[in-house]
Amino acid sequence: MFSLPNKVTIIEVGPRDGLQNEKNEVPTDIKLSFIEKLQQAGIEEMEITSFVSPKWVPQMKDANDIVTQVKKMGRQLVLTPNNKGVELAKQSGAQSFAVFVGVSNSFNKNNINKTTKESMDELRPIVGKLLQDGHFVRACISTAFYCPYEGKMKSSDTLALCKEFVSWGVNELSVADTIGMANPQESYELFTALKKEFPVTLITAHFHDTRKMGIANILATLQAGINRFDTSAGGLGGCPFAPGATGNVATEDVVNMLHQMGIRTNIDLNSLLKAVEVVEPYVSRPIDTGMYKLFKSK
Repeated sequence: MFSLPNKVTIIEVGPRDGLQNEKNEVPTDIKLSFIEKLQQAGIEEMEITSFVSPKWVPQMKDANDIVTQVKKMGRQLVLTPNNKGVELAKQSGAQSFAVFVGVSNSFNKNNINKTTKESMDELRPIVGKLLQDGHFVRACISTAFYCPYEGKMKSSDTLALCKEFVSWGVNELSVADTIGMANPQESYELFTALKKEFPVTLITAHFHDTRKMGIANILATLQAGINRFDTSAGGLGGCPFAPGATGNVATEDVVNMLHQMGIRTNIDLNSLLKAVEVVEPYVSRPIDTGMYKLFKSK
């Protein structure tokens, strides 16, 4: 029998990654209520918003209001793509920051109009200053497996990008199957290599469910020794710069699987489903994850 961790940490990304591509404008008070319900369910780490241009991601135009009004509990991450975003986030009182870079140059160019190297050159002093000031910094590695423009990525390129971030001293690597094309064997192999290469850095796996292999990839990654996962309540999500990418793996389905396997999360599943119920009326597509359908049918 393969070895599995006794406890897993779920990093909830629904309020940010889950809603960023949502067509309907979700009111700020609903976002805050969604976050509070997730907190009440026991989630201690969460991406709550992003400081990006409202022109490109209008759903996140209330980032300042979210950070200033949210109930302070656990680690609350904000996504900051550049120095302007970092400064705005600091002014709002944010303490934990996420930066992102794609392994794929094409993805990076389509996303933020910079090559991977240009992005890293810009981020190096920003990350250095954040760490110097005592902030938590998460590095999000996009297109770690596949790119919508270039196809399969070389694992050596993904490892090299992670190595550069680790050399700067980042606290966490969130390594993403951005378009949901990875299979369990690829997931096991990459995360085994990451775990071996960076034994003291927090490593988080981030899967999308485009081909309905998200749960299988999480199981394979658990076997590789990973005990941190980004998930999105209700399976909300997608990427505005990754054609074809569907939602993140649903938090409720992952938590249910882990609990059935005897792995602790410290999350109450029923309370989690009630959090999904808060946001469901405001999103443009039906929420039909396995556990939520069961919850609604009762």
